[in-house]
Amino acid sequence: MKNRLSIYQLTTCALMVALMCVLGPMSIPIGPVPVSFTNLVIYLTVYLLGMKGATISYLVYLLLGAAGLPVFSGYQGGLAKLAGPTGGYLIGFIFMALICGYVMEKSNVNALITILGMIAGTLIAYLFGTVWFVVQMQCGIWYALTICVFPFIPFDLIKILLATALGKVIRIALAKSNLLPAR
Repeated sequence: MKNRLSIYQLTTCALMVALMCVLGPMSIPIGPVPVSFTNLVIYLTVYLLGMKGATISYLVYLLLGAAGLPVFSGYQGGLAKLAGPTGGYLIGFIFMALICGYVMEKSNVNALITILGMIAGTLIAYLFGTVWFVVQMQCGIWYALTICVFPFIPFDLIKILLATALGKVIRIALAKSNLLPAR
């Protein structure tokens, strides 16, 4: 069946989940909301595995965190983190993976279009997370944007560029090793 993931793709999914579990908890505190490396790994996973593989990888990571493993930023885990004020960003990352992966696949891994897709996916994650934050904190949208979005834009742009550069190199190496299909 064409829609099934190969054993190599499943293995790569598992490796990307492991990478999310290692880098996701690491964060840089810049205010009430830290800079996380989770979305960097999601961008990289999108570049390597496309929409389906990236979304599956992130969902497994999310389920591990929801089950209580300390894989979310600041070495936290559990349903309380997901239901908390910044949990909307974690949920928004699902849509980010879907959008980024869809655009990348449709562009046939064109770097510029993939970068634009990653930006679009990130904006959707920002939207979802910010609305969630506003509802949870019962605050104004401008306040939420100033602490949850604006400080993260430069970091996320750097992560997108880094994932695109690394993703291209890693994807070529994996394709040469017959671990991923060449595109």
